[in-house]
Amino acid sequence: MDTNQITNTLQTLYAELIDGAPLSGAYILNKGDAGLLASLDKISSADASKSSAGGASIAAHVDHLRYGLSLMNRWAAGEKNPWQGADWTVSWRTTRVTDDEWKRLRAELRKETTKWTEAAGKPRELSDLELNGVVGNIAHLAYHLGAIRQIGRAARGPTAEEEARLQSS
Repeated sequence: MDTNQITNTLQTLYAELIDGAPLSGAYILNKGDAGLLASLDKISSADASKSSAGGASIAAHVDHLRYGLSLMNRWAAGEKNPWQGADWTVSWRTTRVTDDEWKRLRAELRKETTKWTEAAGKPRELSDLELNGVVGNIAHLAYHLGAIRQIGRAARGPTAEEEARLQSS
């Protein structure tokens, strides 16, 4: 498999999770799903500050994704090991957000996702460790999108029934 094929696949999967799945076909989400960013835009700061069963808030999940993607972007820009000394606990401390903080946090996530989707689409030689990290990041992003959707109903994508109705219309 050549690096162009790998990077095209990576970029396609990231874009689907972040920007949504087209009606023409999807790999992870249901067809017509709006994806992470548009789903977050449907959530108020009050709802982003809520948690489920005492777990992390939506805002904490978003800050965690933003932080992780910022590390991936630093790595893609040439930093050898941005994970050395990374403090993953900081992002989980974001529990409550004001309207302005929620807007800023979503804008920062959007910036990091845009940079990372572009970086993922640039062919490069990857070691096994690096490829595992990049592919694992797709699963990580999908996991947190699912967790956010479990906490906030407004963030949920179309059901299989809704997907079927979209295709038949």
